Amino acid sequence: MNMLSMACVGSSVSSSICGVGIINANRFSTRRRGVRIQAEKSMATEIAGVKVIKNPPESKLTDLGVRSWPKWGCPPSKFPWTYSAKETCYLLKGKVKVYPDGCDEVVEIGAGDLVEFPKGMSCTWDVSEQVDKHYNFE
Repeated sequence: MNMLSMACVGSSVSSSICGVGIINANRFSTRRRGVRIQAEKSMATEIAGVKVIKNPPESKLTDLGVRSWPKWGCPPSKFPWTYSAKETCYLLKGKVKVYPDGCDEVVEIGAGDLVEFPKGMSCTWDVSEQVDKHYNFE
């Protein structure tokens, strides 16, 4: 498994550290009965405690019960947000840049991403394309 990780140090009254990690995004293919089958493995990243899985398998979404979670949406906008509980969400459509407070990194999420936001995180959401998502707070 390929892994790349690095850290950035944010500047604030109390210094904070945000981590960045990327875990595997390999394509694989196989032949079955003379037919070439190709699939893309999901790719996971983590920045400042925000975990993003791009292209999660449907089995993972089913196991989590994502399709039964409530939905939320918003038009293009920019707003601050603080998570009072851990949130897991699955974006059905839209594009967002999330700017975690105290970190110079940005988290880019969009349609097809499964995202975990940690409890207590403060950030700014910059929605460039209307968002529609399923969400679950723990």
